[in-house]
Amino acid sequence: MNSHSATAGSSRDRFSRIDYQSVAQGLGWFSVALGLAETIAPRGMASLIGVRYGIRDRNFLRSPLFGPRELAAGLGILTQSKRAAWLWGRVAGDAIDLGMLASALTSRRNDRARVAGALAAVLGVTAVDCACALEFTQAEGFSPTLRTLRKSIWVNRPRGEAFSFWRRFENMPRFMQHLESVEELDEQRSRWRARGPFGRTLEWQSIIEREQPESLISWKSLENAEIENSGTVNFESGPGGRGSIIHVELRYRPPAGELGRIVAKFLGKDGERMLEDSLRNFKQILETGEIIQSDASIYPGTHAAQPPQSARHSA
Repeated sequence: MNSHSATAGSSRDRFSRIDYQSVAQGLGWFSVALGLAETIAPRGMASLIGVRYGIRDRNFLRSPLFGPRELAAGLGILTQSKRAAWLWGRVAGDAIDLGMLASALTSRRNDRARVAGALAAVLGVTAVDCACALEFTQAEGFSPTLRTLRKSIWVNRPRGEAFSFWRRFENMPRFMQHLESVEELDEQRSRWRARGPFGRTLEWQSIIEREQPESLISWKSLENAEIENSGTVNFESGPGGRGSIIHVELRYRPPAGELGRIVAKFLGKDGERMLEDSLRNFKQILETGEIIQSDASIYPGTHAAQPPQSARHSA
């Protein structure tokens, strides 16, 4: 055995001897203490980390994003038999804290040296939180549940045209705005890249499971994908042969931990809205050749979509 292998083996042995039960217990008490301090004395905590305590800061630091969040995570870790979800909750909270401190670091009104020190401390705690959360995730077999999204839309184009546009997966980032790119590797496989939280890019490969020309496309991600997912799209002729109706079902399992909990675009109502917006974009591209922006994207309330620039000039 060479020296490198011996060193690697020694590191693994030391790592395996870490008492993660005790680490989790310590993190739980730390969360409770920090949560109480942030709830009872937000001014003192702001001063400690070098943040000037104005009216806006007072309201922000007293929000559920800080003290109550820490208390909930700490109590969950200390009282629940399954700790993985609560530990990942701490990691998600660390991400919020890091974002707040990074923003505070850019302001001249704050004590930047103290803010930088607090930022470094949170980075250290985040590393411990991640290691502990991963350990408990593996030990408990924690896995987020499979989620399913379903939407349908009518498009004023023949279903063969709608099918052909969707079947060319490289078109998908044009109407699914959370996608950065889809690269078709061959007739069956494709590589997908999507925007994740904090500027992270998620990547996976998919394979077509079933295909019926002008009627159905079904695909699923391959093994080891960062987000396990699959999708089925059915294409039907519209009533009286007018246009086509597209039925979409997307299924996905977010990754365990903070990533799965922070990817808001893939969760709950945000996921439904994402799919609805994507289908609306798909319809507009097929019918007009472009995505038409509406006043509703700029102003609150309901507004009709504006016609293309060329149409307004010709009117």
